[in-house]
Amino acid sequence: MNYSICVSGAAAGSTVEGAHDSAHQLGKAIAEAGHIITTGATVGLPMFAARAAKDAGGRSIGFSPASSLREHVNKYRLPIGFFDYVVYTGMNYVGRDVFLVQSSDAVITVGGRFGSLHEFTTALESRMVCGVLLGSGGAADVIPELMKQLPAPNEKLVVFDSDPVRLVQKIISILDSDMRDINTKAIEQEWFVKSSSGTHAG
Repeated sequence: MNYSICVSGAAAGSTVEGAHDSAHQLGKAIAEAGHIITTGATVGLPMFAARAAKDAGGRSIGFSPASSLREHVNKYRLPIGFFDYVVYTGMNYVGRDVFLVQSSDAVITVGGRFGSLHEFTTALESRMVCGVLLGSGGAADVIPELMKQLPAPNEKLVVFDSDPVRLVQKIISILDSDMRDINTKAIEQEWFVKSSSGTHAG
C-alpha cells in the first residue's frame, strides 16, 4: 500500500543550513520505499526533501498557500519544479498547514519553526503517526521537551529517531500495522467492480 508521508520543516533559518542533508535523506527514503512525499510546496527543508524524492524516482505532491499558480509564484515566491502535482489551497499558510496534514498519512518534523510546530500539533491532535528527527534543530528538538510538559493525545503514535532512514522505516512499520485490516485486493477488485457493474445507463 502506498502512503502519503509529509515532510515538515523550516523554509528558512538556521535549521535549513544544519539539516538540509537530513531532509534530503528523508525524501530519498520515502521515495525508495515506494511512498508519496507531501510538503507545503515551499523552499528550505521541505524543498530539499521533495527534490531528493523526485531524484530517486518518487512521487511528490505540494500543498500551496496560494489559490493559483500565478499567486504561488508571484505573491508567495514559491517553487514549482519538484512536484508531480500542486494543490492550490487558497488558504494562506495556516489553512494550508491543516490541509496538508489532513491529506497525509503521517507527518515527519525535521528542524522547523512555528509553522512546523503547527503542523506537528495538528497531526498530533488528529491522532496521526508523527515522526520527529532528533538532532535536526528547531521545532524537532523542542517537541520532546514540550511533550514532557504537556499531556499529548496518542503519544504512542509519536516516534523519535536521529537517523532519517530509520525514522522513515519506523513510520512505515506503524502505518503497515494500522492498515493491516484493509484488504487491498478486495478494495481494488471487488468493491469498485460490484458497485459499478450494471449502473451505467445506455
